[in-house]
This record gives sequence, structure tokens and C-alpha cells, in this order.
Amino acid sequence: MILPKWRLAFGVNMDYTHDQDYTENNIMSPLRTPHAARIPIITLIIMMLTSAPIAVRADVVDLKPDHPERYTVVKGDTLWDISARFLKSPWHWPKIWKINEQIANPHLIYPGDVVVLRYVDGKPVLSVLRKEKLPLVDVETPPPSDGRTVKLSPRVHSEPLERAVPTIPPDVILPFLSQPLAVGEKELEQAGYITVGLDNRIALGDNSEFYARGLKNDGHEYYQIFRKGDPIKHPDTGELLAYEAIYLGDAQRLISGDPAKLVVTTVKQEILPRDRLMAAPQKPPLPYYYPRAPKKEVNGRIVAALNAVSEIGPYTIVAITLGRREGMEEGNVLRIMRHVGKHKDPVTREYYQLPDEESGLLMVFRVYEKVSYALVMDATHPIHILDVVTTP
Repeated sequence: MILPKWRLAFGVNMDYTHDQDYTENNIMSPLRTPHAARIPIITLIIMMLTSAPIAVRADVVDLKPDHPERYTVVKGDTLWDISARFLKSPWHWPKIWKINEQIANPHLIYPGDVVVLRYVDGKPVLSVLRKEKLPLVDVETPPPSDGRTVKLSPRVHSEPLERAVPTIPPDVILPFLSQPLAVGEKELEQAGYITVGLDNRIALGDNSEFYARGLKNDGHEYYQIFRKGDPIKHPDTGELLAYEAIYLGDAQRLISGDPAKLVVTTVKQEILPRDRLMAAPQKPPLPYYYPRAPKKEVNGRIVAALNAVSEIGPYTIVAITLGRREGMEEGNVLRIMRHVGKHKDPVTREYYQLPDEESGLLMVFRVYEKVSYALVMDATHPIHILDVVTTP
């Protein structure tokens, strides 16, 4: 019996970035050189059985059973919503997204685009078809009846593309992209503070002028006013992670010096002496997040929810005990785990610990040194403070 000659090549994980297309190898291909060593068939089978699952597990992307073959994007869609039509785990969409370099702005999706699901070498691929907006050229009109000669020139009517589809609903997080949410001890010590209003006024409102100290002469004109809130501590270690920053309003510097003179331009809550001042950042553009798992295994907890809700659901903003020092980045997706507790064994009559169960997904949109703020994207069960968040 003559065994067939094969060359064995292990599959490379299919990784997609914006700078390259998919890269993949075939599992096996017929040998084209007569000098290769022969591999016993049993060895070949063992190698296939032991190696193939590794490659498969690395790039498993589960499609929904009722997924469409194509979907036309409409205004109000988000990338998360679109991905959820095709994938069981919407944040996996970057793994199967293929850029069409033949269209403008290939990294973005616009209303009117058609998202198409197809297969390349047996693997699902999502790509976009776009009807580019072509310039409209005037059609030549008949010459005037009086015999005059009229020179016609083509005119191009430009129509800008609509705003690209965001990853998550922009109105949910936009107010929190520039407002202070958390402040560290060092930032708190370096922040300026309100001393008194003009005419010894204590409570400040719209257009109230006041004096402040501790402001640096660094050219900043606009400031955010905030108050130190409750400490954010790690529930397991007791470490102080940050203080909540309660946003009160905005102010504009009128006169530099010590004290400096400012005027209140926006009021969200009552402003009082000892409230702090922080240089206002430039208004950020709406970010287009790239959903992905953290680069390493992380494990943290939910420690706060904005508006102090007891039960947390989709589109709730939460604070977690993971920050820049743990490697968190904007766009990181984490799995939320609920603590099920113990159950009494009906046979032994003893209590045993049940494993934690997944209750949702969140995506980080703002990162501080020791804490991050995230938006709950999906929830299959009510989510609570102190629930665990971990790498999906």
C-alpha cells in the first residue's frame, strides 16, 4: 500500500485590521515536491484532530440562525445594532469585516449603504456596497430661437455624505465625553477653587461673577465647575480609586491673577464656595469606537451607576474598577457576570456554590487611571452594583 504524500500547514488565525486583508493558510494541500518525507496516516489523523480545534476556537464567530444575507443601513442605526442582526456576539464584527477599498471612506458606514454577508474559503465575511453620489452634469439645452450662441459649461452639484453610522447611540454618551466624571487625589489637589461671589454672594447662578484661587496662568479661558463626590473604592481591596466628580456648570475667566475673576456661563446645580475648577477640554468629536476584547485577561467590578439606579439595564452608564493601569482602552468590551449564589443539594442536603452566569455586555468609552466608564450594551438579566466584569 502506498500512502499519499501530503504537506501539513497549520492554519493561521484570521486577523483583520484596517491596514490589511485577511491572512489564512489551508490546513492541507497536496505535496508538489517529490522529496518530501512520507507521514504515516495515523500520525496525520492525530495531528489533525489535536491541532484543528485550536485554530477553530481562536476565530469562532457565530452567526445568528435568522441572519439576513444583506441589510440596508438607515438613519438612526448603530454599528452594534447592525452587527446584532448578523452575529450572536455583535462585538465580533471586526473579525469578519472586510474593507472595500474601491469606495470613499471605506472604514465608515453611512445610511444607504448595503451590508452584505458572503463567504470566503468557507468563512463568513461582511462587506459594504455603496452607491457613490456621482456629480450631476447639466444636460445641454436647445439653442435660443433668436439665433444667439450660448456657451454651456457643465456644473457639478456636490452633496456631502450623511454622517457616518456611530458604534453606539451618540446621544447616550455625548454629554459625558467632556464633563468630569471622576477625579483623582492629585487632580483634586491641583484644581482651583471658588472663594466668594461678588458682593459676598455665596450661592452662584447664571452670569454670577466670582473670585477663585489656585488657577494657573496657562492661558485657559474656560473652566468646568465640579464638586468632589463620594469616594470610589475597590470593594475587595478597599483601595481608593478616585472620587466622583459632580458636574455643576461652566465658567469663563475675565481677569487673571490671584484671585482670578470669572463669570458663570452655565449652571447645572447650585454653585458654592470651595467648589473646584478644572480647565475645560475642547469639545470632542463623536468618536467611532472599535469594539474589541481587552488585550489581556482582566477582572473587575461595577462600583457605581450614573443616576444611582438600583437595577441596571441597557444604555446605563456604569463605573468599573479597571482603568488605564490595567490596560483598559476605549472600545473594550467586557462580559458582565451575576453572582448566582449557593443552592442546597437535594441529595446530600449540603449547600454548594453555583457558578456565576453572564448577564450582559458593556463597552468602555472613557478611561481614567484606576477607573473607567462604560455603557451597558446588552442585558439578559438585571445588573447590579458589585457585579463582576471580565474579559469575554
